[in-house]
Amino acid sequence: MYEENRLSRIKFGFVMPQGWRWLDSNGSSAVAQYRFAKDIVSLAELLGYDTAYSYDHMMGGTIFKANRDKNFFECFVLISSLLASTSNIRFGQVVTCNSFRNPALLAKMISTMDIISGGRIELGIGAGWSENECLAYGFDYCSSITRIKQLDEALKIIKLMYTQKEPSYSGNYYSIVNAGCYPKPIQTPYPPIMIGGTGEKYLLKIVARHADIYNHPFATPVEVQRRLRVLHDHCDSIGREYKDIERSVLFRCLIRESENEISDLILKEKNTHENIRCFTQRINAATGTPETIKRRIREYVDIGIERFIIHFVALDKKSLELLYSGVIKSI
Repeated sequence: MYEENRLSRIKFGFVMPQGWRWLDSNGSSAVAQYRFAKDIVSLAELLGYDTAYSYDHMMGGTIFKANRDKNFFECFVLISSLLASTSNIRFGQVVTCNSFRNPALLAKMISTMDIISGGRIELGIGAGWSENECLAYGFDYCSSITRIKQLDEALKIIKLMYTQKEPSYSGNYYSIVNAGCYPKPIQTPYPPIMIGGTGEKYLLKIVARHADIYNHPFATPVEVQRRLRVLHDHCDSIGREYKDIERSVLFRCLIRESENEISDLILKEKNTHENIRCFTQRINAATGTPETIKRRIREYVDIGIERFIIHFVALDKKSLELLYSGVIKSI
């Protein structure tokens, strides 16, 4: 009975389509790519997914420069466009790069989106990691420790904007003076704050201090478990209950009904000179039929993960439906 109750509390979200990577770019326009995103989110809401997430990147070539000229929709504009056409599904970011926006402005954006959505927005945020994006767009890219200190100050300001009438704050990196944030968000005291990252010494200390949800990006259960232990220690050191922080993982997944379908898809998706083994290592995804994916998910549940943010490899309506009917509903 305990196992059934634990599994019934698990939440499932997914990363929504955001441009070229989610729809074959050969002949597909940006308009078609946006329509695909809208259709997928509508289906996810109909099926019963908890949350739709968007990456906060400025360029398709965040990692591979060859893709810099590919379409990649801006995170908050994309989410805002979908709020009014949905009614139940929640929205979040994996995760907002703190360096891209002033924290007071970000607080205002999230508050407005919470009103538009009727209380369905979350704030996912991190210290950021893409130096080439920051340099390309003219944002400062500081050292890792400085970016984490900036994140700490940003979160202090965001919380003040939601909990005080006209807060002021003077820090080493940011300041506000009588900065009222109206309207206040519907969710009280503010929308859930999810912090993503892996830095054990500094980042996880910020998670312990500020987060309602912790998100670990793509990693094995062993890696995730180690960082959860570190997070537990940080919580103990400041007197916060570890159990009050929801634990989540970004989970890359390639799911199809049969192994033959998976093999055919890999042959289609892999690079010309890439063998199947190299492809599977590169995408680093849980790959298989619903039963296989279910076993992989249970490995994370067993170490305390309560929320899965699914990054579908080769996302289409069929895979969205299959994960829900073959995995989520049976869990």
